[in-house]
Amino acid sequence: MTVSLTLRRPDDWHVHLRDGQMLAAVADATARQFARAIVMPNLKPPVTTAAAAAAYRDRIRAAVSPGLKFEPLMTCYLVDGIDSDELVRGHAQGIFTAAKLYPAHATTNSAHGVTDVRHIYPALEAMQRIGMPLLIHGEVTDHTVDIFDREAVFIERILKSVVADFPALKIVFEHITTKDAVDFVRDSGPNIAATITPHHLAINRNAMFEGGMRPHFYCLPVAKRELHRQALRQAATGGDPKFFLGTDSAPHAVETKESDCGCAGIYCAPLAIESYARVFEEEGALDRLEGFASEHGPRFYGLPLNPDFITLERVATPVPPRIPAAGTEIVPFHAGEVLDWRFVA
Repeated sequence: MTVSLTLRRPDDWHVHLRDGQMLAAVADATARQFARAIVMPNLKPPVTTAAAAAAYRDRIRAAVSPGLKFEPLMTCYLVDGIDSDELVRGHAQGIFTAAKLYPAHATTNSAHGVTDVRHIYPALEAMQRIGMPLLIHGEVTDHTVDIFDREAVFIERILKSVVADFPALKIVFEHITTKDAVDFVRDSGPNIAATITPHHLAINRNAMFEGGMRPHFYCLPVAKRELHRQALRQAATGGDPKFFLGTDSAPHAVETKESDCGCAGIYCAPLAIESYARVFEEEGALDRLEGFASEHGPRFYGLPLNPDFITLERVATPVPPRIPAAGTEIVPFHAGEVLDWRFVA
């Protein structure tokens, strides 16, 4: 039995770090494990300019404890009619790594999102020209579409057209949740990739309803049927470089989750790499964890692999039921469970 595991230091290709007091409370949970992270721009107001992204990057760096080497990679929040020149300038200045497409009202803080993808076609043309990746929250927001079908319908209605119209555009289909998405990414060209979260690998939709309503398992896109979870696990652990780590860690105060209209999001940052290690071990694929966590993402983004390494030890690791943060508490993913691995260095 493997008692320790050394990996090239991983990166998180999708994370929510929030701002203000919450940023100060959660930044180190990501920075201690990951060398870099693609930071989501859905603040209030959203990050739509290079100046706003640079200022947010400075706040993130200031929030990380001294001694932790961590580089936030900033993204632009796409809005209808966004200035393409601003994207090009921000990318050229090394501020914008990518741009994020939120369909309007698809998830937390997405009210300013894109109402029709054709409204950002000039921006996509510019991004294709300069090699700037498009990151997609892939769900339709048509209320006539069942919430469990919104990802699959997005592929048919929107994503296939975008790929056809911009064949050289790099696209990351983020936090995929369905076999439909796995198949689409696999069948597409080399410029289409996807991130997979630890929670979508660990739970199916039953988790939200087991013994009653379980708001801390509610996220968007929602977890799907078991057949989809199994497809995700096969994609993540199969060694395909099109799939890589993105936690979509999203901290919410406990009172905003446990309410009459609870927020969507799962806070998985504190024990993210341990959670992934559990899945890879269950699938008999610990030898492929390094590729998924540390190699596939940088290669897709055209960035160097991290030169340093981390170590996990096989130690029973209790997950606290709540974590103090920003004057409140957050319930982490795996709360109350015991994981088999612990990040030690």
